[in-house]
Amino acid sequence: MIIENSAVKGLKSDLAHLDHASEKLGFVRWQWEYYRATYDLKIVDKPANQEYFLRINTRAESGKLESPHAILAVEDVYMGRTTFPHGLDYEAPIPDQVMKIAQQKLAELKKELAV
Repeated sequence: MIIENSAVKGLKSDLAHLDHASEKLGFVRWQWEYYRATYDLKIVDKPANQEYFLRINTRAESGKLESPHAILAVEDVYMGRTTFPHGLDYEAPIPDQVMKIAQQKLAELKKELAV
């Protein structure tokens, strides 16, 4: 599912600051290439024994991801449930408690990027 009206969509940051701010909140930069990167946060719904990932897509507006000074713009934010053996189901319903954690992390990331 695409999280509409996410707190971070449209924000811009240099790669070094985005890496630091997102890592501080538990995100990991997984997929990346010269002009785009995704940041993932694993959220576990313990009662249902399910894992969800909050995924933030970014694209370089200037420079390449080889440089910590590259400027990235945050694009869409997605949420999906993990599937076996690997992958995300973006159509799966997201429990309220998981969505609440996701919204809180996005708000915290917005605050970190504003610094």
